[in-house]
Amino acid sequence: MFESLSERLEGAFKTLKGENKLTEINIAESVKEIRRALVAADVNYKIAKEFTDTVKDKALGSANELKNVKPGELMVKIVHDELVQLIGGTTQEINIKGKPAVILISGLQGSGKTTFSGKLAYYLKTEKKKSPLLVACDVYRPAAINQLGVLGQQINVPVYKEEDNKNPVQIALKSIAHAQAHNHDVVIVDTAGRLSVDEEMMKEIANIKEAILPQETLFVVDSMTGQDAVNTAKAFNDRINYDGVVLTKLDGDTRGGAALSIKYTVGKPIKFVSTGEKMNTLDVFHPDRMANRILGMGDIVSFVELAERQFDDEQVKKLEKKIKKNKFDFNDFLDQINQIRRMGDLKSLMNMIPGFSKMTKGLDIDNSAFSKVESIIFSMTPQERANPEIMNISRKNRIAKGCGQNLDEINRFIKTFEQMKNMMHQMSKMPDMGMMAGGGARGSARKMGGRLKRR
Repeated sequence: MFESLSERLEGAFKTLKGENKLTEINIAESVKEIRRALVAADVNYKIAKEFTDTVKDKALGSANELKNVKPGELMVKIVHDELVQLIGGTTQEINIKGKPAVILISGLQGSGKTTFSGKLAYYLKTEKKKSPLLVACDVYRPAAINQLGVLGQQINVPVYKEEDNKNPVQIALKSIAHAQAHNHDVVIVDTAGRLSVDEEMMKEIANIKEAILPQETLFVVDSMTGQDAVNTAKAFNDRINYDGVVLTKLDGDTRGGAALSIKYTVGKPIKFVSTGEKMNTLDVFHPDRMANRILGMGDIVSFVELAERQFDDEQVKKLEKKIKKNKFDFNDFLDQINQIRRMGDLKSLMNMIPGFSKMTKGLDIDNSAFSKVESIIFSMTPQERANPEIMNISRKNRIAKGCGQNLDEINRFIKTFEQMKNMMHQMSKMPDMGMMAGGGARGSARKMGGRLKRR
């Protein structure tokens, strides 16, 4: 996500390396490279020019005021602050006030509306403790109704549908009555999309909105379509005046133009970003965190929040005790792998950690990276998993044959495991150092997250 843009911006800041202070000449050179980076990311030239003109003015103003700050660091700070304002300024929460709260989902076909509807239902159920109802109002595409039904089963959320009714307005209205009768406090209405903006589609979505009067209307856009996505977003907003934008497929080969341009062009906030197909890969959009990631600073706060959602308090307490007694075993290690897997895509997680984005550049990293480790552990007996210290050469040879790997790989894994185990044991004795592979993850996550948020 935004790899090309991040690289180009880094190159722009490098033009200031070795400079003692900001001057009109080196600011102009850096700003020119920043503008090129934005245009290459499919940001409209007018937006890119206005953005860089503001950066230039602020850099010139700061050059005389902050003489003790390195020029490169000062330019990064200015660009970061302006990026935050460009993509939204502050985090905008979804409006779920109502009895029930009605959320209308709109967008083009193929933008990911139905998948997002499922993810939103899962988010509201797990994070907001709501009782959502999904509504299938795409009466033209049977696959959409089936897909919503499958997603509903997957996350254990009911789906309201009327396969013999071809009137989406009626279906939407009846679904609200159904929600009231069955104590659902949120209704998520998934509507039909088209391959392009047309009058029929616009009229239908406008009629649905007028009939059900939703608390929240969201426009779902495929971020991989770049500036075209921005133009479509404007066309939809001119007709139905939606409340917020959802960017999907941010894990794909996106240049970032949509994310950087929509708020400026449409005047509506980005409320969610979606990556991957798993139901837990939906995030509230935080402009400051996104700016951090674009500038290669990572997003440790989001990483901590993901970890907090996955780690069970009781499991953490038990694990802390084992680590303090230096009793961490292979079963515990397997549990940690499963926790990480549930957090989402491994490469995306690594890119949230400052400095890791450069390390993972060009690498094909996914959750299958754990498969070799798991095959080794699964080839152990229950006794060996619970007692790493009993490993000897004959046991290692048997494990190597069982998992199809050579003895050197088994020895390397066990040595690495022992080093990690000992390191965690030592860290557990230190104050405020519990955030490691499971040990004290939740408590330390709260502390770290709190400190970062206060900054």
